Amino acid sequence: MKTVSTTNAPAAIGPYAQGIVVNGIFYSSGQIPLSASGELVEGDIVAQTNQVFENLKAVLEEAGSSLDKVVKTTVFLGDMNDFGAMNETYAKHFGDHKPARSAVEVARLPKDVKVEIEVIAVVE
Repeated sequence: MKTVSTTNAPAAIGPYAQGIVVNGIFYSSGQIPLSASGELVEGDIVAQTNQVFENLKAVLEEAGSSLDKVVKTTVFLGDMNDFGAMNETYAKHFGDHKPARSAVEVARLPKDVKVEIEVIAVVE
C-alpha cells in the first residue's frame, strides 16, 4: 500500500490521505474546490468543478495515473439543480473517456462547497 501526497493539490485537512494505491489501483479522497494553497475557490458550480478536476489531475499524476485511466467516479453535489452544469464541465475534462459514475445530492459538503468528487483509477 502506498500513500499518495502532492503539494499540487490541497493538503488533507483531517486524518486521511489525498489518495492510496493498492495492487495497481488508485483510490482518491474526495476533492473539493480548494486551491493547492488551501484557498477556497468561490464561484458557480463550473468554477468549483474545474478546480476539483485540477486537484484530481494533480493527485492522479502523483499516483502515476491520469484522468484517462479513471474507472469510477463519485460526485457529491450540494444541490442537484447544479447537475447539468457540473455534467458539462465534467464531460470536458474526460473528453471521450466515460468512466462509471455515481452522482448524489448531499445535505452539506465541507466548507459549504457546491461539489466534491472522488475517483478510482488504474495505475500503470
